[in-house]
Amino acid sequence: MRKEKTPVRVGSVVVGGNAPVSVQAMTKTDTRDFEATLAQICSLVKEGAEIIRVAIPDEESCRVLRRLKREVEVPLVADVHFAPKLGFKALEAGADKIRVNPGNIGGKNALLELAKEARRRGAAIRIGVNSGSVEREILARHGRPSAEAMVESALGHVRFLEDHGVDGIVISLKSSSAWETVRAYRLIHEKTSWPLHVGVTEAGPGLSGVVKSAAGIGTLLAEGIGDTVRVSLSAPPEEEVKVARDILQSLELRTFGPDVIACPTCSRCQVQDLPDVAIRVKKALEGVREPLKVAVMGCPVNGPGEAREADVGIACGREGGILFRRGEARGRVKREEMVEALLALCREEIEARRRGDAR
Repeated sequence: MRKEKTPVRVGSVVVGGNAPVSVQAMTKTDTRDFEATLAQICSLVKEGAEIIRVAIPDEESCRVLRRLKREVEVPLVADVHFAPKLGFKALEAGADKIRVNPGNIGGKNALLELAKEARRRGAAIRIGVNSGSVEREILARHGRPSAEAMVESALGHVRFLEDHGVDGIVISLKSSSAWETVRAYRLIHEKTSWPLHVGVTEAGPGLSGVVKSAAGIGTLLAEGIGDTVRVSLSAPPEEEVKVARDILQSLELRTFGPDVIACPTCSRCQVQDLPDVAIRVKKALEGVREPLKVAVMGCPVNGPGEAREADVGIACGREGGILFRRGEARGRVKREEMVEALLALCREEIEARRRGDAR
């Protein structure tokens, strides 16, 4: 059961409370390149990002941020380091949230003034502590940037802001170690009522980065920890959004579209190219937002049962397959007709749902 945190508004999106776990992304363009950054934001929104962060390394980025705010409706977060004045300029430009690392923003007074300005403008502030930027005195006490060190750093700054009447706070504690990340969030979860932004930072490239992110983020979400997520991969940001959505959907916390399940194949599988069949079905359903469970099964052991339990499914054999919709057999099809027949049945189910004929 997810523990409700104090709701914090980030533009049109609520983080915490009983709001669904939101998907965040960060642009990888040079923010100063307005056209490229705008195009990437639009692409990320199309992919399913609900909050988007942009790096603010200089004043030109702040000027571009103002232009971006006029063009998009998605909440924009300004990522500011080292120069508090850029935070003030980003808030003036319309940032819906400001993300700062208290270890490099110029001390507590600078943090407080920035947080007060965010509050005055109705923006949120994220206190983002990374393992690579924990304060020296805290590192000296703990010996390394451990989960305990990150929690001490974050809570010290959060308590300081609370004591001075600041609210609208979101907290993140990120490490490139999935296990250290999990430990940190577990520790802070019971110590604060502010919502938590969850992610494994610098997870890496390819499959290893996806696995590390899924292990860390998925573990926390399964334990009811986390109110908004960002997957950090050495990959296009659209891929990060896809992985985040898949993690949330696999845990049944959100539904973003069809869930295609498929036989892993073994010597009993009677369709050699079954993985290709499943991929073709999944690709054809991209862009569909209705929650739909589609089963592509390849042997007589689990095939008929799984296909029958799905909204739409096919149990394949040597010569073709048996189609199912809503638990009922809908006839046999030849092997060369399987994909199109299954997709036709999916479209039938989707249209039924759009008419209000839900399962």
